[in-house]
Amino acid sequence: MPRNPAVVRTVPALRRAVNDLRARKATIALVPTMGALHDGHVSLVRLARRHARRVVVSIFVNPTQFAPTEDFGSYPRTWKADVAKLAAEDVDLIWHPEVKAMYPDGFATRIVPEGPATAGLEDRFRPHFFGGVATVVGKLFTQVRPDVAIFGEKDFQQLRVVSQMAADLDLGVKVIGSRTVRERDGLAMSSRNVYLAPDERRAAPTLHRVMKETAARLRAGEDTATAVAAGAAEITEAGFKLDYLEVRHAATLAPIASLKEGPMRMLVAAKLGSTRLIDNIAV
Repeated sequence: MPRNPAVVRTVPALRRAVNDLRARKATIALVPTMGALHDGHVSLVRLARRHARRVVVSIFVNPTQFAPTEDFGSYPRTWKADVAKLAAEDVDLIWHPEVKAMYPDGFATRIVPEGPATAGLEDRFRPHFFGGVATVVGKLFTQVRPDVAIFGEKDFQQLRVVSQMAADLDLGVKVIGSRTVRERDGLAMSSRNVYLAPDERRAAPTLHRVMKETAARLRAGEDTATAVAAGAAEITEAGFKLDYLEVRHAATLAPIASLKEGPMRMLVAAKLGSTRLIDNIAV
């Protein structure tokens, strides 16, 4: 029987627990999550285990990255199932703070990221988002003081933002991206997939399929604007409300016109019914 990981809910308790994990100079990996864990999260934990002797998973639904119109109150919360999954992976510690532990009365300092956070992708539709992400991740890094931190590539712009922040602020954390885990039909795993109605779930893999087809056309030499426009039209015709389908430089997220300008990343965001899906692939 797997043993349940230790759970801490206050910063002083976290510091004591981390100090205990550091005994004999053990390395620590942090996997930040908002809970509602699925196989994609499990893959992050397994990658963390390959990079460090001890693994800490944070579970915190961060209110500062949700706009008032978004799903903070209804975001899936599956605590017992999450603990069972983490126990099966032999996680050492779960950091599960209350909102007031992260943002106590009088909290007045926030991180305002630029660079990849202002690339005109997610930030164009969720201008509040990366400030909230950077602030909470900055706190997690200083609280846990990990050697490495693992983030999924599905949230590719977020991965670039966090990597830039860790480097710019000399936080001493190596940020590692983990490949996107997909369902058998290609849909990127996400906690929000539970919101999809059955007919929407059947249509959802269209995003990945169209991206793969568009990438193949680009690699075959088709003009970028033409290939992307055709892909966008197909996504819209399939019933999605498209926010963006764009090809960007994989490192900087700057606009890019051809493979000659550097490695490409194709990124998409679209609504299907009330559920907003994001995905990306290398080109």
